[in-house]
Amino acid sequence: MKSIVAIEDLRFSWPHGPSVLEMPQFQLARGERLLVQGPSGIGKTSLLSLISGVIQPKARLFNVLGEDLLSRSAAARDRLRGAKMGVIFQQFNLLPYLSVLQNVLLPTQLFAQREKRCISQDASAQAQAIRLLEALGLPATIWHRPSHKLSVGQQQRVAAARALIGAPDLILADEPTSALDEDRQQEFMRLLMEQVQLTGAACICVSHQRALAQFFDRSIDLAVMNQAKRKAA
Repeated sequence: MKSIVAIEDLRFSWPHGPSVLEMPQFQLARGERLLVQGPSGIGKTSLLSLISGVIQPKARLFNVLGEDLLSRSAAARDRLRGAKMGVIFQQFNLLPYLSVLQNVLLPTQLFAQREKRCISQDASAQAQAIRLLEALGLPATIWHRPSHKLSVGQQQRVAAARALIGAPDLILADEPTSALDEDRQQEFMRLLMEQVQLTGAACICVSHQRALAQFFDRSIDLAVMNQAKRKAA
């Protein structure tokens, strides 16, 4: 099965700081669901930022969704992320005075490819947004409510629907359950993974919560990888 993320000899550090991420090899297959674990500061969020093209990678090989990110401009990486990736941010990053429905529809208004996929699957972007909101347990009574008036759990589900709309090829989730209690974590991950599977997307989720491993095809621990690399050196 062809990899949609392929990385070799990655080294990343913030300016004037020590290396925070060293990865000899990393691959993600199409449709695979991967949990990346490790303590705070180990480089989990940095890895997502590199894969999504927010920051420029330095590596021997860094291919994402058929694109060589080593040679792409920041603008080209932004277009790739918007058209083919869905990102669930740890702080959700919803636009507070847009409604629930408007927040979910935003990627389809900015990227024609996402809207075209909605039309091919559900006749319209709004029809797909409504289907996702219903599937994630968000009732019609809140669809026109400003997002800043929602509970944390509701905001999280809106952020998930926004990431999923338009069936992106890759979902990236940064500590998506950190603001929820244990029962709600399980419920949210079950709903999220059901929708990821329906779209056929691959998914990379970073979290320090080991109990989430049950929802993924495999997991890796960045702390263990770093220890193994130091011993090998």
